[in-house]
Amino acid sequence: MNPDLDASALIAEDEPLLAAHLRHALQQAWPALRIVGMATHGTQALERTLALRPQIVFLDIRMPGLDGLEVARALVEDWPDADAAGFPLLVFVTAYDQHAVQAFELQAADYLLKPVQPARLASSLARLQARLQAQQERRPDDTPPLDDLVGRLQQLMQAAEPAARRPSERLEVIAAQHGAVTEMVPVDEVIYFEAADKYLRVVTARREHLIRLSLRELLGQLDEQRFWQVHRGTVVQARCIARAVRDEQGRTTLELRERPERLAVSRVFAARFRGL
Repeated sequence: MNPDLDASALIAEDEPLLAAHLRHALQQAWPALRIVGMATHGTQALERTLALRPQIVFLDIRMPGLDGLEVARALVEDWPDADAAGFPLLVFVTAYDQHAVQAFELQAADYLLKPVQPARLASSLARLQARLQAQQERRPDDTPPLDDLVGRLQQLMQAAEPAARRPSERLEVIAAQHGAVTEMVPVDEVIYFEAADKYLRVVTARREHLIRLSLRELLGQLDEQRFWQVHRGTVVQARCIARAVRDEQGRTTLELRERPERLAVSRVFAARFRGL
C-alpha cells in the first residue's frame, strides 16, 4: 500500500462516533487520502457525492432515509453520462451480518465490518489503491467502471435483502383518499406507481391518486413478476408497457398502452429490456 497516493473520499455514517473512528483510522493508514465530505443520512450522502465527486465513498448500510445500497443505486442512476469513468469506488460498511457479508463477497463488492479493524482496513485500502491505479491506466475504449457495476449492484441488492422484507400477502386494492371520499383502486388497474415527495402517485388509465405510502413499503406487497421497477422512483405494470425505446446515447424510455407520457428507465434496470 502506498500511503502517499493522492485520492479523495467521502464518509457516509449516521453514528458520529463511528464516523469519527473511521475518519481517524483512514488518516492513520492513508495520510494522503483527503476526506472531502461527511454525510449523516442517505439523501445527504447522495447529494454530496454528486456535488463533490470523490474517488471513494464509504457507505454505511443502515442509514436514515436511503440506506447504503439505495444510495449506491441512486448514484448509478444519477451519475452523468459524460463522467462515467469518474464514478467512485464504493465500500459498504456494515455491522456483522453473515447474510449481507456473503452477498457482498458473491458480487466482489468491497466491504468493512463494524467496528473497523486495522488489518481489514489495510487490505481494503490496498485493493482500492490498486483499482485507482488501474483506472488511471485505463484506455479510452475500455469498459468504464460504472458499466461494470450496474449488473452486480442489482444482484447485490436482491441478495442482501432479508427474506423477512418480502411479505407473502400481495396487495389487491389501494385505498386512495379524495377529501371525504375513499376510492378503492384495484391494483390490476394501476399502470404505474411513482414516488412524489412524501407521497406515491398511483396512475391508472384515466385517473391519478396520491397515497401516503413509500415506494419501499409498496414493493414488498407487489407481485414482482407483474410489476417491474424501472427506476428507483418508478414501478410499472409489465402488461401496460407498449415498447421500450433506446436512443443514441443508450438511454431507455418506455411507451405505455393507455397513457401518453413516457417513463425513463435507469441504468440499473435497462438490461431488463434488452433483447425483448
